[in-house]
Amino acid sequence: MRRLLPPLVAAVTLLAGCGTNDRYAAINDIPPPTTEPTATEDASTGTYTLDCGRNEERHLNADNVVVAPGQPNGAHHTHEYVGNLTTDHTSTDTTLLAGGTTCAEGDLSTYYWPVLRLTDRPGTDAHSPGGGQHGNTGEVLPPAEVQIRYTGSPVSKVVAPPRFTRLVTGDASAVTSGGGTAQWSCEGIPGHTDRYPLCEGRRVVRTFDFPSCWDGRNTDSTTHKSHTTAPARNGVCPAGFFPIPHLQLRVTYTVPAGRPYAIDSFPNQSRDPRTDHAMHINLTPTPLMTKITTCLNTNHHCP
Repeated sequence: MRRLLPPLVAAVTLLAGCGTNDRYAAINDIPPPTTEPTATEDASTGTYTLDCGRNEERHLNADNVVVAPGQPNGAHHTHEYVGNLTTDHTSTDTTLLAGGTTCAEGDLSTYYWPVLRLTDRPGTDAHSPGGGQHGNTGEVLPPAEVQIRYTGSPVSKVVAPPRFTRLVTGDASAVTSGGGTAQWSCEGIPGHTDRYPLCEGRRVVRTFDFPSCWDGRNTDSTTHKSHTTAPARNGVCPAGFFPIPHLQLRVTYTVPAGRPYAIDSFPNQSRDPRTDHAMHINLTPTPLMTKITTCLNTNHHCP
């Protein structure tokens, strides 16, 4: 590991108060990006960016309708939402279709992830489920920006997934499972780390890459993951799976310099950065999904 720059020494010392130092990465220790697969002549190289705001409405709850439907506070940590305005533990496909949305173009989909908190000051939910009752203390820091972007496949055209398809990325139990696909970075710095980055005045970025291969039959599964999967390193989906638009959610924060921060997690996961995760329920109207897949498959950049 390269030597920390002097301003970061104090920051690491301060941040040690909310965890061990190996949970933090200096900006110059963020690994370089991996090589993207080479696009073939059959690739779908278009992009589609959708504006869903940055949760100005402050839609927050400790529910997880994908993994724990019907269970109030079933997440045991607080989630932040964009998209569908009604998402909570009581939601069904029918109620979500009747809800409002923060997204442009009538997209009723729901997108959510654990909140990020400044841990050196008290939050307003210190005695509430999802917050202090489950070991998640601190002031919730709102996102500075949320970007929702769809891309295609480097080796083929993509097909539209059906409405109500559930997608999960990351592992909320990564500490005990040994898994996790957390991607943390600093704005303007290529590459990702699975640790909390110390960004030296740059904004902190969380990137969620959702699986982009679908089994062609199911909108959900027992594990909430096995009906979809990520492609191989060369971009090819496994046998029996079909390429769908690759959803990437990018959430950016202005973290005050030298301030300790952490995401919410299950109590036994100790707010480890590797447990970062996100969920999506596809309620994109058919005309809009057709527009997205056409844009990707015709190699355009939309809107």
